[in-house]
Amino acid sequence: MPAVRVEGLWKRFGEQVAVAGIDLEIPAGRFVGLVGPNGAGKTTTLSMVTGLLRPDSGRVEIGGADVWQDPAAVKARIGVLPEGLRMFERLSGRELLAYTGRLRGLPGDEVDKRATQLLDVLDLAGAQNKLVVDYSTGMRKKIGLAAALLHNPEVLFLDEPFEGVDPVSAQTIRKVLERYTASGATVVFSSHVMELVESLCSWVAVLAGGRIRAHGPLADVRGDAPTLQDAFLELVGMRGNTADDNLDWLGGGTR
Repeated sequence: MPAVRVEGLWKRFGEQVAVAGIDLEIPAGRFVGLVGPNGAGKTTTLSMVTGLLRPDSGRVEIGGADVWQDPAAVKARIGVLPEGLRMFERLSGRELLAYTGRLRGLPGDEVDKRATQLLDVLDLAGAQNKLVVDYSTGMRKKIGLAAALLHNPEVLFLDEPFEGVDPVSAQTIRKVLERYTASGATVVFSSHVMELVESLCSWVAVLAGGRIRAHGPLADVRGDAPTLQDAFLELVGMRGNTADDNLDWLGGGTR
């Protein structure tokens, strides 16, 4: 059974078609990249897949459970770190994890144990009693990841998890995610940074214009192209540009 099955997913915002009939099966136990240019529909797709946004039509299953027919079962199996994450900012990092774990139905002692381990591994132990409102961007991403991992989900969805994160925090997040997938869990994350996806993912789906242009193992999607970036540009129809000709006035200090 695939970790995620998407069938005929559509979403419109007025006259704008954000997602145009996506069909996709994501294998379990893989590090999966959902890649595409800005405005491709990545965030909208992940929002619908995780139950945060209702599609106009289509169906999504996670671990065989329908996201919209059986939402409680699905939400127990997934962890989500959405873009522009909003948290209870007047709680400290530790209080946020304690609250999140208890909402998930975990015993208090187990929540405290897992929170301590996650705070330590994500290098947040020194800031655990600091209010989340005072966290930096990287710290907010890390505490959001800790909250998403606390109940040990089967599938973890991350929307641009490395956006605005410093290299040290990014490396910490990366190591935690690699350890998580090594245990057999599935990570699905969106990005428009091809180098990052190529270094992390074993399976990718390329999204452009609200449609899937290619999907499968990284090597298959890359094909004969030297890098995933080259394959991506070919798939989304950007084989080259005329920037040099169109901007011949730029540079040199002349007006």
